[in-house]
Amino acid sequence: MNSGLTPRQIVAELDKYIIGQDQAKRMVSIALRNRWRRRQLGPELREEVAPKNIIMIGSTGVGKTEVARRLAKLAGSPFFKVEASKFTEVGYVGRDVESMVRDLMEIGVNMVRQEEMDRVREKAEELAEEDLLDLLLPKSRKNSYSQDTQEGASSDTDQGYEQESEQVEVPAENVSTREKFRKMWKQGKLDDRMVEVEVEGQGVQVGVMSMPGMEEMESQFQDMFSKMFPKKKKTRKMKVQDAYEHLVQQECERLIDQDKVIEMAKERVEQSGIIFLDELDKVCGKDGGGSQQTDVSREGVQRDMLPVVEGCVVNTKHGMIRTDHILFIAAGAFHYTKPSDMIPELQGRFPLRVELDALTEEEFYRILTEPQNALTLQYSALLGTENVEVEFADTGLRELSKFAQKVNEETENIGARRLYTLMEKVLHDISFEAPEKSGEKLLIDADYVRDKLKDVQENRDLSRYIL
Repeated sequence: MNSGLTPRQIVAELDKYIIGQDQAKRMVSIALRNRWRRRQLGPELREEVAPKNIIMIGSTGVGKTEVARRLAKLAGSPFFKVEASKFTEVGYVGRDVESMVRDLMEIGVNMVRQEEMDRVREKAEELAEEDLLDLLLPKSRKNSYSQDTQEGASSDTDQGYEQESEQVEVPAENVSTREKFRKMWKQGKLDDRMVEVEVEGQGVQVGVMSMPGMEEMESQFQDMFSKMFPKKKKTRKMKVQDAYEHLVQQECERLIDQDKVIEMAKERVEQSGIIFLDELDKVCGKDGGGSQQTDVSREGVQRDMLPVVEGCVVNTKHGMIRTDHILFIAAGAFHYTKPSDMIPELQGRFPLRVELDALTEEEFYRILTEPQNALTLQYSALLGTENVEVEFADTGLRELSKFAQKVNEETENIGARRLYTLMEKVLHDISFEAPEKSGEKLLIDADYVRDKLKDVQENRDLSRYIL
């Protein structure tokens, strides 16, 4: 975990992937640093320090979700994104608000389990190698240990181990055969050989409760039936390489302590979990701000959200989870509503608010050139798999950025997502013909961009339809 980074270092890391939005970056960097500061406090005061939840206000495509997601990845924190509009008030069919905490816990468990499996993988690979040789050479593992056992017996003859030594004594050629197979496997000569591996069959599936809002009950039934009716073992034929990976996974599962995994995940979720509540503005509209159907449970969703954000205990299949120190980052466009339209109690749970700026032509250009995951790099790599070299001229990127801003101004402003649509249209023909253009080098300059977008540029109605 990199949660010990200073706010300036956190902003620098976010700058590698996100262009602009300096105020939002500074705010989330302080929130992350405050978690580190809180852990340095004494136990009594540490429990009193609550996270300062954040509301990000800005139109779609300006980077709200990306800021939160990159922050969580940087901190190594369990992160869960959910749209607030998916929730319904208790009593209505749909997802209840507490389900987001259960989902966050599942993410935390999977994250810690993967870390633990990576930690024990080296040991698991050694054990899996022996298991694989057992499959290739039945009854040979006992032989491979014969020499060690014999040495132990000879050193303890006074204690009566001569008989055990005689029982495990085997010809030396069996040991050498196992080692020959080990060498052949490491050289890849046995990868295509088929072996029979014992795998777990599918357990009892419970589908009777699989309806909206009943996921947690279905999960509990599934756990109950899995304990009552254990999964049956069955043998399956697979190639040696696939069998080895399967055996490694099995050994990893045996080596890690599942109870410890859940305990560590619970600690991480409670102390450093981040929940990103998108589309918060959709549940805080006033009368007339939407259809009657959505208005029915709108304020009820806020009331149900209040105790979770404020701090309560949520029951999950892994135990009780406290939400007191989970960081909630909410986001919304707030075109037709404003944060003050939320119920007062919920407003007080989001003390920090930051407005994200609309993207300009210069920022579109920077998005295409600066980030480590820039679209230009992605498309160059994708077409490079077809042995087609695509070069983006600076003039072409400037023209693309100018067009993105123009379309956003004239039609719906969808922020940086406009670049995805434009880039696909510009490279549509190249992507289609790439297999026939192997070995060619193509230049995407201003003239090329204008040529591919001229029909959209000339017809405003068409531009609204296509983009």
